[in-house]
Amino acid sequence: MRIKVLVKPRAKEDRLEKVGASEYIVSVRAPAEKGKANRALLKLLAKHFSRPVRIVGGWTERHKLVEIG
Repeated sequence: MRIKVLVKPRAKEDRLEKVGASEYIVSVRAPAEKGKANRALLKLLAKHFSRPVRIVGGWTERHKLVEIG
């Protein structure tokens, strides 16, 4: 399954919000530097879905395509 994610780095708290059938807004406290926000995103999504996740598109962008495996 693939989902679209809008990432908001440097947020006050880590939060996951579903905004569509396969679209999410994810706020992470980590800054968007050296992959910290991406790692925080993957950790949060893996915990939420209880499955392995990986970014398949948008590594350096706020809009990402994530595969839930």
